[in-house]
Amino acid sequence: MTLHRSNAPYAALCPVRDVLDRLADRWSTLVLQALKETPLRFSVLQRRIDDVSKRMLAKTLRGLEEDGLITRTVFPSKPPAVEYALTPMGRSVLPHIEALVVWADTHHDAIRAARATYREQLDEVA
Repeated sequence: MTLHRSNAPYAALCPVRDVLDRLADRWSTLVLQALKETPLRFSVLQRRIDDVSKRMLAKTLRGLEEDGLITRTVFPSKPPAVEYALTPMGRSVLPHIEALVVWADTHHDAIRAARATYREQLDEVA
């Protein structure tokens, strides 16, 4: 199916939507950032990322592996050791994630203030 550039971001099969479905979820960018320095085991990832459940971390890791952004390596030991690492493609998205982190840090106070103003306006109408 060919997508027209003018409406591609709104089309169901748009590549941007497809990729952002994975990267814009709550946990994927945090996992990718956690892996930027070195491969990590599941338990280390879970300790490093506050509030992520085992189930959600496992699901996120499977999705990132499916998309080719991370690798999963099993080491033959007892019990088996498993490490997760960024692929070259996973590493290539890091500068974009880091830019978003800087943007969020820069604008966080303004966003929180806007939310408070919005809620106050809703309370006045109610």
